[in-house]
Amino acid sequence: MNQLPIQAHSLSKTYPVGFTRTRRVNALRGLDLSVEPGTVFGLLGPNGAGKSTTIKILLDLVKPSGGKAELFGRPTSDRQARVDVGYVPENPAPYEYLTGNELVRLCGHLVGLSGHELDKRADQVLQRVGLDRARSLQVRRYSKGMIQRVALAQGLIGRPRLLILDEPTSGLDPVGRREIRDLILEVRDQGVTILFCTHIIPDVEAVCDRVAVLVAGQKVKEGGVRELVSSEGGLVEITVGGSPNLDSLPVAPERARQLPDRLLLTYRENHVDHVLRGVLAAGGHVLAVQHVRFTLEDLFLKLLAESGAPKVGSEISG
Repeated sequence: MNQLPIQAHSLSKTYPVGFTRTRRVNALRGLDLSVEPGTVFGLLGPNGAGKSTTIKILLDLVKPSGGKAELFGRPTSDRQARVDVGYVPENPAPYEYLTGNELVRLCGHLVGLSGHELDKRADQVLQRVGLDRARSLQVRRYSKGMIQRVALAQGLIGRPRLLILDEPTSGLDPVGRREIRDLILEVRDQGVTILFCTHIIPDVEAVCDRVAVLVAGQKVKEGGVRELVSSEGGLVEITVGGSPNLDSLPVAPERARQLPDRLLLTYRENHVDHVLRGVLAAGGHVLAVQHVRFTLEDLFLKLLAESGAPKVGSEISG
């Protein structure tokens, strides 16, 4: 039996829309995923890319239109498959008149904990997410960051082997985002597999071992963060002084930007030597040569532009 925490084959989901429900939206189209144990796997995409639909299928809240998905080798429809799964929704809405401690204990009861075991586990997760001192406050008095923390605590109370996070850092200030990212890495280091769905690219770069980019319901790229960035690199920026004639250079630059006192030219690595000689011959002088750091954000925007897809699921006539 396949024991991967998450595996999906040709997963698709089509929703009927409109008053007559004769139109359809392709929220997910042929998604393949394999998530290895003990890793943070990122699903990166703009709003409407299919991230939340994927989560709903994995949690058996929505049935796929095609394909199949498994958790720990079992169909997602199998209740036993979801016993080892914790979930933090995009917009947690805990009952606001419960205290943080009461909320976490309630969730502990729901996953089968009781007595001393429940007391001990509630203390552990509240302390881990930094809410030990605020445990007696009602949730309605919590800040946005504290609500995200208590939602993470309820997701961890049952000691999940797989933790699914839907936009856990959305709406947080930089300090709150950093703290949530640190918690994610701490949980991963304890052997928990994490599916991290977000549109915030720096958070993916900070915590993910592997990432899949979704655009309009399709996976357009997958790999390790360093692997994806390095595969798109190979650009060099040449800073030029003087006023060389660009038309006289041996190779046209990928990009050219004129500043008041200098010119920035971007070339592929294999053209650099040839271009440097051309700059000098054209009457310019070279001030600096440096590699361009290609980021995951650059890759994401490049893939989005190449796909030609809108930022929401595409509509087709029914």
